[in-house]
Amino acid sequence: MTWYSILPPLIAILVVFWRKEVILALVLALLSSELLLALQGDASNIFMTVVNSVERVVSVATSAGNSRILIFSIVIGALLAYIRESGGVAAAVNVLMNRGVAKSKRQVGLLTMFTGTAVFIESNMSVLTSGIVSRGLFDKFKMSRARLAYIIDSTSAPVCILILLNGWGAYVLGLLSNYELEQSAVSILWGSVAFNFYAIIALLIVLYTIVFDKVHGPMRQAEQQLSKHSVEMDAGPAASKARFMLIPLLTLIVSMVGFMFWTGGGELAQGSGSKSVLYATVLACAVAYLLLLTHKRFTHYQLVDVGFKGMGELLPLVSIVLLSLTLGASLKELGTGVFVASLVGDYLPIYFIVPVLFLTGAVMSFTTGTSWGTFAILIPIGVPLIQALGLPPSLVVGAILSGGIFGDHCSPISDTSAVSALASGCDLLTHVKTQLPYALVGGALALVGFFVASIVLI
Repeated sequence: MTWYSILPPLIAILVVFWRKEVILALVLALLSSELLLALQGDASNIFMTVVNSVERVVSVATSAGNSRILIFSIVIGALLAYIRESGGVAAAVNVLMNRGVAKSKRQVGLLTMFTGTAVFIESNMSVLTSGIVSRGLFDKFKMSRARLAYIIDSTSAPVCILILLNGWGAYVLGLLSNYELEQSAVSILWGSVAFNFYAIIALLIVLYTIVFDKVHGPMRQAEQQLSKHSVEMDAGPAASKARFMLIPLLTLIVSMVGFMFWTGGGELAQGSGSKSVLYATVLACAVAYLLLLTHKRFTHYQLVDVGFKGMGELLPLVSIVLLSLTLGASLKELGTGVFVASLVGDYLPIYFIVPVLFLTGAVMSFTTGTSWGTFAILIPIGVPLIQALGLPPSLVVGAILSGGIFGDHCSPISDTSAVSALASGCDLLTHVKTQLPYALVGGALALVGFFVASIVLI
């Protein structure tokens, strides 16, 4: 819990923006974190830093939850390849355009946002579904994949944390249930929705970019660049049958809901997101395979080849997800999150406590790449402040949740950023760079909101 615990994430962030190499940045950050851990113990272990780093990767990969995320990230490559190579995407785009559902950029953007909102059960599933549905439409209307990545990333987590009838709600409720407060944990959590300023503002900014068809900063440059090079874009396989895309996609969504109920013993909010998303993806992949085989689009050997090629395309992103999870585990042991949280201090004026909790959550999730880890560290700090100082519980919880999502949206080492880039077919660094201005504007407005709410309510 000392100042040097923030060095590894700072190294990662600096290398990302300097060298534009995410994997190198994550490897260097991991090695530096393991070196600092070795220095805390026996100095002779310094030479074991590389070995310890490898073992950390192994321990993260052998965790059941992490293994499911990694397998999901690989299997989804096969599913995306089946859908793409079948010609189902082009056919579905034609159907949507012919039926008037997607006749303009605005309609395409609203369809993407609606899809992400409707699939509020699990953030990765929301991102994935929206990405699959909208890829072809964005290409058709010459909208950049960076814009798609921004819309799905900025819709998924904010919607999940606002609707709360999912694993996110169950997780935060579990953290709050450990404390005795005047209000019940459920009423505090639901009350926090109105104070989750960043999530609300993020959705409003996305809506603004869609309705007015306005993009700014690096996103605008990405759109202009796409427009210049649009002639060279690969049209992909010719249109076949829309069912080759729609049936696997519906299987994915419906089975996800079913598996959430099943793993939760009949309660949706108690279901396991990592189990459900993996089971649903495997099932959808099997359905896509059988669909293409029975319709004689491909032979068994061709499908195996397409599937493995699809998996291979995603290996760099899967590596990033694995390294992000490993770095998060190493930083947890190093105490990075706890050190950042301790900066809140004991002598802040009461009106500054809630805004500072928001900023602390943002810095923590930005430097560690995880919003859930941020919630786990900050809620045990925020709740005692509620008890000791009589702060509004829902306002404090709303600030912590907002900060966690804000920092996660800005972070280049977040696994959520990697999955959003994966789902949209966008380069990870391009996604982070183009999303950052919107996230920073949303964060600044949220900070003002927490100052005003503190003055009014405390």
